[in-house]
Amino acid sequence: MHTAPRLLLSRLACAVALTLGGAACGSAPLAASATTAASAPAAPADSAALMRQIQAELADNTCDSERQCHTIAIGSKACGGPEAYRAWSDRHSDGSRLKQLVARHAAARRAEDMRARMMSTCSYVSDPGATCQAGHCVLRPLTVDGPPLQQ
Repeated sequence: MHTAPRLLLSRLACAVALTLGGAACGSAPLAASATTAASAPAAPADSAALMRQIQAELADNTCDSERQCHTIAIGSKACGGPEAYRAWSDRHSDGSRLKQLVARHAAARRAEDMRARMMSTCSYVSDPGATCQAGHCVLRPLTVDGPPLQQ
């Protein structure tokens, strides 16, 4: 008869230990993430501010020749790869500054996607290349092994 209360007592002790252990494990990440969230600036504001800086850097895309026109990958999709491409001119834009801004923006977008557990279609965005048209760098039309696509 003493084995039944002893068995019940040991099961109760295990249940209490597991409950307290589980509660302790669950509490630590919440406290750490709350501290991290409070101390770190919000990434959406960071990526938005970086995008404004990128747009300012891309604002003067004037060109004299196609050699001055380039493309740069912008953003980051949840599955990887850029969200889009933009045309820019090395006539007035600082390429190294632009590349740094774009890298920081892509990192901020990746962090946002991870925090939001964002998913993507995983579609591939091709680099269309850039050309000089009417004195401005523009993206080339997308093609499929030949002339520009007709709509």
